[in-house]
Amino acid sequence: MSGMQTQTEEEVVDEIKTQEPAKAILFNDEVHTFEEVIAQIMKATGCDLPRAEALTLEVHNTGKSCVFTGELIKCLQVTSVLEEIELMTQVEV
Repeated sequence: MSGMQTQTEEEVVDEIKTQEPAKAILFNDEVHTFEEVIAQIMKATGCDLPRAEALTLEVHNTGKSCVFTGELIKCLQVTSVLEEIELMTQVEV
């Protein structure tokens, strides 16, 4: 194990914090209905109906939308919930 350096948990957390804010990106598809996407965005982000509708329209019109910005771990949680119904997502840092 000579020459290998392991990171402490604190160093990893610090490294993740330097990558903030992260973005949860949702991509358009031709499979899901507006209602399904709106409901899942609300479930994933906790936003209200008008915000979820606006994000869904943006995804539909432009091909993608940043549905959440914040801590990397929270973005991963958001995309995980969106992916429950097989929506296509990506986290950008």
